[in-house]
Amino acid sequence: MNNWNEYLSSQGAQLATDGSGHVPDFGHALTVAELASGFVAAITDQGLLAVSGDDAATFLHNQLTNDVEHLGLADVRLAGYCTPKGRLQATFLMWRGSESVFLQLARDIAPALQKRLSMFVMRAKAKFSDAGGAMVLLGIGGAGAEAALLPLFGALPATPYSRIDHPLGTLLRVADVFGAPRYQWLATPEAAQAAWPALASALRPAGTDAWRLSEIHAGVPQVTLRTQEQFVPQMVNFELLGGVNFKKGCYPGQEIVARSQYLGKLKRRTALATINAPAQAGDEVFAADDPDQPCGMIVNSAPNGAGGVDVLVEMKLAAIEQGNVHLGSASGVPLRMLPMPYALDALDL
Repeated sequence: MNNWNEYLSSQGAQLATDGSGHVPDFGHALTVAELASGFVAAITDQGLLAVSGDDAATFLHNQLTNDVEHLGLADVRLAGYCTPKGRLQATFLMWRGSESVFLQLARDIAPALQKRLSMFVMRAKAKFSDAGGAMVLLGIGGAGAEAALLPLFGALPATPYSRIDHPLGTLLRVADVFGAPRYQWLATPEAAQAAWPALASALRPAGTDAWRLSEIHAGVPQVTLRTQEQFVPQMVNFELLGGVNFKKGCYPGQEIVARSQYLGKLKRRTALATINAPAQAGDEVFAADDPDQPCGMIVNSAPNGAGGVDVLVEMKLAAIEQGNVHLGSASGVPLRMLPMPYALDALDL
């Protein structure tokens, strides 16, 4: 991995100064318009857990918000892991290989989540391991993505949340955005380095911030260290994205999640907004007509290439409707609401 980061640095990547190996960008934050035209991003903020053994799928099925037992080899799904009170401790991108189930999650919570889930394995034949150390992750999206990838793979996953295995690695198609598909490619450092020059000449080279911005505009949230145990899945639109299966069996927090879905009216959702000021996950936002208490919390943020940040922000529905929301206090920098890429449940609004 260090050799991969050194290679990226030689190609113009800006490496984080904290020694983490994080690659935020390639000198400047991309704008939404630049993302839409086509980009290739070195993603360095994700961890990857592999769960192997005869009982791996059954064990995870009993722990996560989505169906794992019927997860096919061509499928990719979102899933969450909740506390007994229904609050998300982690969100995952999940798929199944020939020998393991893979869980991609925020890197800053991966070791603790691996340790916590391992505590509940007991007599089940399931073993957790860190699968991310030997692989690198590239994100490819925008109008030029398909044309850039086809020469490498020959065929691409046909629909969002599907995948293919290839001698070059695993290619996942995730949520589309800007009217174009997006892909994640898990590759060896050698394969990624060999492909980078062609990809970077056809697409705009970028780092993790660009991928995070694309996720935000796709409306796909990710729980990180600063937002653990803050949200019931519906608060971050997780069931709208297929991340919750209400027909599967029990899992930690299932009763709360089901009650939120079927009893009463959902009062909180996650919206897309832009802010002309620095902001990060976990920051609180305030409505002008109720200044004494926060009306919501930023879920994810990323530089937008225009001097500010774009965010996914969880809020009371009344605050989303009114739109007069500010960062940090009722007199703080205002949020400007942007259209979501999917409809929030019409029954809620």
